[in-house]
Amino acid sequence: MKKSIFTARFGTLCLIILSAGMLRLIHLPYNFAPIGAMALFGGAYFGKRWQSFLVPLAALFISDMVLNFVFYNQFILFHEMALWVYGAFALNVIIGSTLIKKVKVSSVATASIAAAILFFFITNFAVWAMPGIIHIYPATPAGLVACYVAAIPFFWGTLASNIFYSALLFGVFEFAQKKYPVLALKTI
Repeated sequence: MKKSIFTARFGTLCLIILSAGMLRLIHLPYNFAPIGAMALFGGAYFGKRWQSFLVPLAALFISDMVLNFVFYNQFILFHEMALWVYGAFALNVIIGSTLIKKVKVSSVATASIAAAILFFFITNFAVWAMPGIIHIYPATPAGLVACYVAAIPFFWGTLASNIFYSALLFGVFEFAQKKYPVLALKTI
């Protein structure tokens, strides 16, 4: 008999990630969004690799669509930075699956910091490398440095949100697993 992927654990993980994705719809300070934590959480908890990518990426995509269509009144599926943002997000899933073998404060904190740094370097490199996005940085090493320096204030929001939302998501699920053992991963 084939096991269904739709278990209480799978449903709860999906609900937590989709709920975090919908938090993006609340007006929060710049870059204080749960997307990094969603990726780390998915990477750490889903038992199958495809689930750890699909569910957080779907939550990001759905929240992007709501933001674009409803709040910004833009009818676009992907913005100019989408490949870079989604790629960095997918790498954060990998960070979650590799750095968080056992959920503990130190591993979640390390992964949160690493994910923020990676996201900062990838997405700001894209801003510099794609002059059609923001045409203010020259295509020189000095232009790249200027781009990174200008983005530092946004980095702090990303770092703070990764730490805050990771503590929230991981904490909620760890508590739920203790209260409801059906949510714990069963190995065969």
